[in-house]
Amino acid sequence: MLFKRTPKNRRLDRGSVLDVKLRTKEVRAARLKLLTTALGVSLGTVTALFLVWRGGVWALDQFVFKNDAFAVRDLNIQTDGSIPIAQLRQWAGVKPGDNLLALDLARIKRDIELAPMIESAAVERVLPHTLRIRVTEREPIARIQMPQLQPQGGVTMVSYYFDEGGHVIQPLPALADTTARNADSLPVLCGVNAAELRPGSVAGSMKVIAALRLIAAFGTSPMSGLVEMKSVDVAGTEVLQVTTGQGGRITFALDRLDEQLRRWRAVHDYGQKNGRAIRTLDLSVANNSPVLWLDAGAVPPSLLKPNPSLPSKKRHV
Repeated sequence: MLFKRTPKNRRLDRGSVLDVKLRTKEVRAARLKLLTTALGVSLGTVTALFLVWRGGVWALDQFVFKNDAFAVRDLNIQTDGSIPIAQLRQWAGVKPGDNLLALDLARIKRDIELAPMIESAAVERVLPHTLRIRVTEREPIARIQMPQLQPQGGVTMVSYYFDEGGHVIQPLPALADTTARNADSLPVLCGVNAAELRPGSVAGSMKVIAALRLIAAFGTSPMSGLVEMKSVDVAGTEVLQVTTGQGGRITFALDRLDEQLRRWRAVHDYGQKNGRAIRTLDLSVANNSPVLWLDAGAVPPSLLKPNPSLPSKKRHV
């Protein structure tokens, strides 16, 4: 027939199929071996790194953090005020024998600065066994007394102090006697809202802040040493009422403090030349300075005595 079918060799076809299957199995086996090897290498690397890390931690513990050679033997604490070193040591929370390198310096600094009477603290390691702490205390420039109910009944007067930045300071109970002896040298703030007296916080009233700026500026002003600033009243209208130890009442605006202090000196000198003392003086008026006078002879000599000197720094603790 024209289209006679040519017989095929089935054995040859079967060999080709078997050969293809064999090559596929070899490829799969090779891939599995490669994957197994990769996993083994990865696992070995991770295990080695873990062992190195754990070994490093152990070495740090044994040779650094638990090494007696770095134990704290000298806790060097200094302050520019009068807070007892024992109290500062308690706030720092560091004991002799603690490992110097294991100490959290940021935590020590934060814990010390949480005390309302502390302005700042600096903490540093001095190898091999010294921890150095330097403390700057807040300097009070004004005082206030508020009535406070006692748990057992009754009312007592509690003293608070302000530094120039407006921070509220409450002295340690153990040092209340020292504070009381020096309290008379500080001007009294009158009319302060009791809600602002939170130790460690800053007074929110702009008038209180202005009054503290006035008290600080007065210490270096031309009037310093000539009169004594006894109190500053922040209640009422948007002015500050100053009462002097010589019996005068001076009214200040909340701004232009340096300029108003110079005008006060000019009016004071004029009165001295004419044998008069200031009874009232309004410096809040920008264009002139309304003043009422007293004859110098009408003022008791004790009130005419100038302020001898400014109190020494760091009086609150």
